[in-house]
Amino acid sequence: MHSYSDTARPGGIRNAFLRAEAWLDRHGKGAWIAAMVLGFIIFWPIGLALLAYMIWGKHMFRYASCGGRRSHTSPTHHTKWGHYTAMNTSGNTAFDSYKAEALSRLEEEQEAFEAFLQRLRNSKDKSEFDTFMDERARANQAADAAAAEPETKPTDGTRPGEY
Repeated sequence: MHSYSDTARPGGIRNAFLRAEAWLDRHGKGAWIAAMVLGFIIFWPIGLALLAYMIWGKHMFRYASCGGRRSHTSPTHHTKWGHYTAMNTSGNTAFDSYKAEALSRLEEEQEAFEAFLQRLRNSKDKSEFDTFMDERARANQAADAAAAEPETKPTDGTRPGEY
């Protein structure tokens, strides 16, 4: 089955890259790793570019990047970080229930830890704000005290403006 981009232009560098990517995807992670190693051997920026593409393009972690060996119909589990992880069963119901309990406990611990960190940030912010307000109050008291002091008049009998 060809996509529109495959039939739009028979040649071109973009189409060549798409064909190479499709070929590497068909052959799995090993092909991607071999291409990256060859890229480093030929010219190191090519290998680095392939590594970056594999990481940021999710080719190393993509669900179907293993040459189609995994089923696309297996159940998925949505985590709170926004990505999906495969929840394959092992066939052993005791292990699967233990795994589900452990994952649920870890998620609860993660939420509790994040709540603790938020409380810690809030208390630090409050303490910094209280320190700021105390310093401001002391500065205002000092300014009020300086303004409330009576002006000292010369005691040598001279009038203001005279020397």
